[in-house]
Amino acid sequence: MFFDPLSPFSLTLQAARIGVEAQTIIALRLAGMAGLWGTPNSEVLRMIAEKPQATVEAVEAATCAVLRGEGAGKAMQAGMREIGRYTSSNLARLSEMGPAFAPDRD
Repeated sequence: MFFDPLSPFSLTLQAARIGVEAQTIIALRLAGMAGLWGTPNSEVLRMIAEKPQATVEAVEAATCAVLRGEGAGKAMQAGMREIGRYTSSNLARLSEMGPAFAPDRD
């Protein structure tokens, strides 16, 4: 097992990307709740229901990395990769919906 000197930078960039995506997703969902973005009414339930599944997948990926004998950095990257998968797909999906000025969308 070798030390990767760029691992901290990779983790930092990955965390920053996930943070920016998460804040954008929150903004789009709030705009949807206000009727300014074309989100379906089911988006409120979706944002609650997806959190446990994303957490389980992230913990599972990190645990598998540790059991393979990888270091803490690799375990964090594995877990964050799963969370990042959710944030990037949510951002892409919500971005495609576009603005809407009618609050009664399904």
